[in-house]
Amino acid sequence: MNIERVSALIHELLLEIGEDPSREGLLKTPLRAAKAWLDLTAGYGQSLDEVINGAVFESESNNMIIIKDIEIYSLCEHHMLPFYGKVHIGYIAKDKVLGLSKLARIADMYSKRLQIQERMTAQIARAVMDSTNAEGVGVVMECKHLCMMMRGVEKQNSVMTTSSVLGSFHNDEATRLEFLNLINTGK
Repeated sequence: MNIERVSALIHELLLEIGEDPSREGLLKTPLRAAKAWLDLTAGYGQSLDEVINGAVFESESNNMIIIKDIEIYSLCEHHMLPFYGKVHIGYIAKDKVLGLSKLARIADMYSKRLQIQERMTAQIARAVMDSTNAEGVGVVMECKHLCMMMRGVEKQNSVMTTSSVLGSFHNDEATRLEFLNLINTGK
């Protein structure tokens, strides 16, 4: 991303909405906002291979591996407003497992793009499945969307839940139910 170009565009936006970019509180806002956009959209500059960085390990385990409550922050592609919440990721390994932090890093990579929650849920599931050759993968995401909270219908307590299940999580009801029960434990 060209920080200077984005900064100039934000300066123009401030003028367009009737603000004075030369007033004290806004003097450095275009540059600060451009840097924020660089971070908020960092996922475009990442690939799955870079994120995993070789942290796929041989394993004889075929138990269910779950990480719950991974924080998610993203921007909706329709209004460019934030949505945030948590994602739960589970998979059953065949012969490979991911390094623990890599599940959160995969979620971050896809969240740092303009998104819709439905697609991001599926992208995370597919990335885990493809990188581990898992027997099955389950992803559940629960988010609040500011585009629905601070504009439009203005529903403050609404939570959108999406899921994506692949392999045995899709084909075997008992596996799917075990995953859902485990991610709801302790709530």
